[in-house]
This record gives sequence, C-alpha cells and structure tokens, in this order.
Amino acid sequence: MAVNKNALIRYKTIDKCLQNNYREWTLDDLITVCSDALYEYEGKDIDVSKRTVQLDIQMMRSDKLGYNAPIVVYNRKFYKYDDPEYSIVNIPVTDKDIKVMNEAIQVLRQFKDFSLFKEMDGVLQRLEDSVYASQKDNRAIIHLDKNEQLKGLEFIDVIYNAIQNKKVIKVSYQSFSARTSSVMQVHPQLLKEFNNRWFLLASHKQKMMTLALDRILNIDVENGVDYVDLQIDGDTYYKEVIGVTVANYRAQRVQFWVDKKNAPYVITKPFHSSQRTIEIRDDGTIFNIFVQHNFELERLILGFGDSIEVLKPKKLRDRILKKLKQSVKNYSEIDKKTS
Repeated sequence: MAVNKNALIRYKTIDKCLQNNYREWTLDDLITVCSDALYEYEGKDIDVSKRTVQLDIQMMRSDKLGYNAPIVVYNRKFYKYDDPEYSIVNIPVTDKDIKVMNEAIQVLRQFKDFSLFKEMDGVLQRLEDSVYASQKDNRAIIHLDKNEQLKGLEFIDVIYNAIQNKKVIKVSYQSFSARTSSVMQVHPQLLKEFNNRWFLLASHKQKMMTLALDRILNIDVENGVDYVDLQIDGDTYYKEVIGVTVANYRAQRVQFWVDKKNAPYVITKPFHSSQRTIEIRDDGTIFNIFVQHNFELERLILGFGDSIEVLKPKKLRDRILKKLKQSVKNYSEIDKKTS
C-alpha cells in the first residue's frame, strides 16, 4: 500500500503524542498537532480534517503497514497506547518485510543498465547488505569508510532543504586560517562531497565560493530574501578540476610519469576523467590529464612521493619541485635536532 509523505508525518506525530503519558490527548488535540507538524515540514497550512485523523488512527491500529498500534480510548474521549513502551519506530523487521525489500532490490536491479541508474548499483549493493545484516545471526559484509568525528554533517539536511526550497541562508563560518568567525548571507547552490569531506558551493555578493561544512558554526534560513538560482550543474561546473577548488582560469594539459610499480593503480583509478595514456615505457607510464591547476591536484601528485614526476607544464613542475625541496629541508632540520 502506497503511503504519501503527509500521511507518514501524521502517523509519526500521532505516535509521538501517544507516547507522552503526561498529557491526555483528545481527537481535537491530535488534529491540531498534526496540522502544526505539516505546517512545520511543508511551510504552508494544510487542512487536516477530523475524518483524516480518524482514518490515520484506524490505519495505525491495523496490520496494513505492520504497525498494529495498541491505540485505545478511555473516558470516551482520550487516546493513548495501551502499551506504554510501544512506538511505531520500534517495530522489528519481519521476515515478510525482508522478503519484500529483497524483491524491491531485484526490481531496481533491472534498471541498472539504463544511464539514469548507472550509478545505482553500489547503492543497491549497500541496501542489500543492510537487509541481509538485519536478519538474525547475519553480519554486514560491506564495510564503508566513515569518520565518526567528522564535523558539519548536521548541516547537510538544512542546506539540502534550502537549495531545494530556494532559500537564502546566513552562515557563521570560520576557516582554518581565520582567527575569528564571520557571518555571511549566501545563496546555496550545490552540495559536494570530496575525500570524505562535504562542501557547500554558494553565491556570495555575486561571486562563487566554496565552504567546508566542518568549518560552519551555524546556519539560519533567511525567510523573505529573494533567492538567486544559478542553475549550476555539478558535472559541468567541476568538469575540469580535481576536488572542489574551481579557479578562474582555463584548464591546461598536465603530463606526468608514474613508475612501473604504481602505474597500474593510476590506470585503474585515474586522476581525472580526462586522463589518457601517452606512452608505456620500461620504467613506467606517461599520462596526460586536462585540468585546472589547484590545491587538490598538488596534493594528489605529492601523495605519490618518489613514484611520480610532473613533466609539463613547467610552472606546475617547478611548484612541485619547490615543495619537495622544502620537505627535504624539513627532514634535514629534524635530523639535526635529533642528532
């Protein structure tokens, strides 16, 4: 049975009310809180009728959604759960639920070869793994890299909703280099994930800027301020860069050599979508990429240490060489201190 979003909001609201044993809930009370909840979620008045809430209670009592909620009426007008520990969010996943979810996964898999769904396969695999792990005595097979201490994730929903609803936001932000935080009004355009960090691409005073979510201190939605939607397509905007830093100059060809041992890794996991193999030699492989020169490109190259050499352009080669010389100097100074 299909259930729309507003119905789910009402079920969740009624459930939260009936868990509160310190208050008596009449039908009119439930109608009011459901109306308030829908206004909070949707941002507009939605008329919730007496009949609607009565049908909601009837649905929650039934097994159509698997709730079987023990809702009772006492003193002929007050509603409560007969079991004070009950909640619709605590319902265990049944074998039937698992079967249905597995069937849904198999249906979605039929579409994986269509271009619209070509990136869905990894998502389906993780979903399938979660369903499998939910069964008794089964452990998860897929382990995803995650950082439990990563900051800023609590802002993702706020930013996502602001972009979706075309809302301007006021952001309190402190970069790593700033001594104090600053407050700015921005027009959020896009959320971007890179290297296990999240970033916000936003327009500020008619200029584009990238804000790291882990440096955001607070966000407030600015109601009543006209939002400017720049219709940014992420694939196009980030087409010529590695990472999230988009400069204001044209991309250029970067040619680099990778030794024989590490070349297979670069072939199977390219630096950039524009990567091409130029020459395979006995000592390694020469590659080309067409990208803007930014911080992330330098970090990627430096991460390969002595197994890589930038051949062109000279400006990037000289910059990498300068950083390597500074690195050698740092180690030399440490050796002097420890000797």
